[in-house]
Amino acid sequence: MPWGPGAFLLNRSGNRPSHENAAGYLDKAIDLCRRGGFKSILLRGDTDFSQTARLDRWDAQGDVQFLFGIDAMPNLKLRAELIEPPAWRPLARPPRYAIATQPRAKPPNVKDPIIAERNFKHLRLAAEHVAEIEYQPVKCEKAYRLIITRKTIDVEMGQEKMWQEYRYFFHLTNDRTTPAAQLVLSANGRCDQENLIEQLKNGVHAMKLPTVDLVSNWAYMVMASLAWSLKAWWGLMLPEEARGCSRQRREARRQQKRDVVRMEFKRFVAGVVRLPCQIIKGGRRLIYRLLSWSPWQEPLLAGVAAWRTRTQC
Repeated sequence: MPWGPGAFLLNRSGNRPSHENAAGYLDKAIDLCRRGGFKSILLRGDTDFSQTARLDRWDAQGDVQFLFGIDAMPNLKLRAELIEPPAWRPLARPPRYAIATQPRAKPPNVKDPIIAERNFKHLRLAAEHVAEIEYQPVKCEKAYRLIITRKTIDVEMGQEKMWQEYRYFFHLTNDRTTPAAQLVLSANGRCDQENLIEQLKNGVHAMKLPTVDLVSNWAYMVMASLAWSLKAWWGLMLPEEARGCSRQRREARRQQKRDVVRMEFKRFVAGVVRLPCQIIKGGRRLIYRLLSWSPWQEPLLAGVAAWRTRTQC
């Protein structure tokens, strides 16, 4: 189960649910981040990982914030339907990417005419709104902030709109200051962990399990996950600010950190691990001479300097 910058892998039977004993690994992740120097910790997970029996304990620690999905149970749906209309705020999602050159023409929509011709039922997202209420889970002794996302769905048949329905999504958090819309976008950001699972499977091949016995498979997974963690920690160790740097330079460094952390492992190997380097030994020194230019040279050297001083950003 991947968490944060590193990964916890548990080799167990395939018929066990992924969220089983997740709280123990969350506690390990909290301890790991504290030992790494992080001053605040955010726990995110989908509905299967909402550990309501542990929320009070994590909230009491002070430096831990959580943002978990909650199943759309009938009582929560009823409370969402009872919210007054003025309490709902439109949810504006940012564009998926910024167009660097010129926008390209969209290809013709082939799917919609076929749906209309064959009179299939078509669900079209019309709008999204967000609201919040106080909610106390049964296993908690205090109430927390429940963020509710309402999706307005237009149900179409052929070319006619038949009716309109609502679908609700719930997130529970102890963050009292961040706007609700921003928390929804942050909760959706947990899907990056799916990319991490994909990289553990197909990038470093940590889950290929090529050996015979469980102990050897465990050792293989540990070595492969360490390779992935090396890339992630390199990105996290990059300093964000330097004396005399402009605002544009600081923003470029923050983007650089995000690119490294989210970089696919194959790209990391090709651009950084296989960077041509000549090693010269002489005069009681080891000199590493880079033989070709690469855009990752500067962050690589900055990461080495930060690693030596153990600076955290």
